[in-house]
Amino acid sequence: MTSPANRRSRNITEGVARAPNRSMYYGMGYTEADFGKPMIGVANGHSTITPCNSGLQRLADAAVVAIREAGGNAQLFGTPTISDGMAMGTEGMKYSLVSREVIADCIETCVGGQWMDGCIAIGGCDKNMPGAMMGLIRANVPGVFVYGGTILPGRHKGEDLNIVSVFEAVGQFSAGKMSEEDFCAIERQAIPGSGSCGGMYTANTMSSAFEALGMSIPGSSTLANVEGGIVEYTKEAARTLVRAVQADLKPRDIVTRKSIENAVAVIMATGGSTNAVLHFLAIAHCAGVEWSIDDFERMRRKVPVICDLKPSGKYLAIDLQRAGGIPQVMKILLDAGLLHGDCITITGKTVAENLADIPSQPRADQDVIRTIDQALYAEGHLAILKGNLSPEGCVAKITGLKNPVITGPARVFDDEQSALAAIMERRIQAGDVMVLRYLGPKGAPGMPEMLAPTSALIGQGLGESVGLITDGRFSGGTWGMVVGHVAPEASAGGTIALVQEGDRITIDAHRLLLQLEVDDAVLATRRAAWKAPAPRYTRGVMAKFARNASSASRGAVLDGD
Repeated sequence: MTSPANRRSRNITEGVARAPNRSMYYGMGYTEADFGKPMIGVANGHSTITPCNSGLQRLADAAVVAIREAGGNAQLFGTPTISDGMAMGTEGMKYSLVSREVIADCIETCVGGQWMDGCIAIGGCDKNMPGAMMGLIRANVPGVFVYGGTILPGRHKGEDLNIVSVFEAVGQFSAGKMSEEDFCAIERQAIPGSGSCGGMYTANTMSSAFEALGMSIPGSSTLANVEGGIVEYTKEAARTLVRAVQADLKPRDIVTRKSIENAVAVIMATGGSTNAVLHFLAIAHCAGVEWSIDDFERMRRKVPVICDLKPSGKYLAIDLQRAGGIPQVMKILLDAGLLHGDCITITGKTVAENLADIPSQPRADQDVIRTIDQALYAEGHLAILKGNLSPEGCVAKITGLKNPVITGPARVFDDEQSALAAIMERRIQAGDVMVLRYLGPKGAPGMPEMLAPTSALIGQGLGESVGLITDGRFSGGTWGMVVGHVAPEASAGGTIALVQEGDRITIDAHRLLLQLEVDDAVLATRRAAWKAPAPRYTRGVMAKFARNASSASRGAVLDGD
């Protein structure tokens, strides 16, 4: 097999190119012996923009040390992040999904441009995970993902707090159900330090799925950022990567249709984020794996929810870790025939080999993880609905609802801010179906998350009695009678653009239906009169995203057919 050093040398052995190339490395302290070692990229998502990423530098430092000790040369470079929690409800939220593509581009560009032999990507906030995975798969040199870790809970009056507690407190305070003193205390105490949002929201969903995918080392996906074990896991990931470089084990060897099924099985079993649908469509696209939105529905029907986790359950990701973590969840699924045990992982071992020493039964002293016969829900929670309002499909999170069916009058909003104002002013009533549109990949652009409106509804006690549909996205912290990713989106002329105030809309998760109860002839008349809105951005990264993004039903990727 060609060694990593020889692989790299193909770039520098021809003629006069060799000396200038090596000179640049000598200027950074390299010696002659270093040119026989693999060049390992460390894609570092550290920033002081957000608590999710503020604790990553020590992990990057640990990775560099471990790579050098394992016989590699560490090449550190940065990747950007956008804080979803800080940007929520603002124009900045539109940059969140865009950042997924920017991160992927950064990793692909650095790894390809510097001819690296492998790459370890370290991330924290929501889009760090899918962005990094897409970049690793595109570059297709041996790669591993390291999660920066979850946050520990805040506390107020004996109750655990997390970021969603703050958004829901807004609704409670506006409804007169919470004192100003308690509201301010929750705001101050919800985020006690570094780490990503604590429930099975998007960050923890994606990290857990990547462990199941085989692209993170076992047991690493639900650690807390501030607890010491995460540094040792990072070092082990770095050592594992050097071995993968030596074995030439690449992402596209690991990321297959079967391994994506494993990842989606864990997403369903843990009650993970709706965003996982969008991101795994994009990841599959990068890997050249045949995977459609309908595959999520196929997986939902056979995988039960066995973890009692927020936003619709009781516990946080750190509780899942202390109860046995993703390895315990995976072992239960494997024994039930719901995982492919023969999938290869970054460790060089199969899924079944990695799980060989994990007990088949969860510990009796915890109730975070359940057995299959004691599942919270017999089927998964991320339902794919279709109908005349979303012929390409849309995503509903149906766990935690007593009855996921509603038919009611449409309350139509062409932006998030006016919808939130209507909720805060108590103009939305039980039985209404809110329609938030022109918020899709092209229309917003950037498909922002609607955590502020959905949390305000829950805070006012309307989470199960008011429907909300959108061509935008939801936070992983969202739950309730909500349907997102409606496709085609309004800006592309989807039926959601034709809805008028007072139209009857049906959301029926039992029948997997999203239907506008308006005659086809009436819709045809409205369609003939509809005109696409002018683009909101005409220059820069947002304009590029709006021009190139595919439908949400295909992952909102920029390099689709």
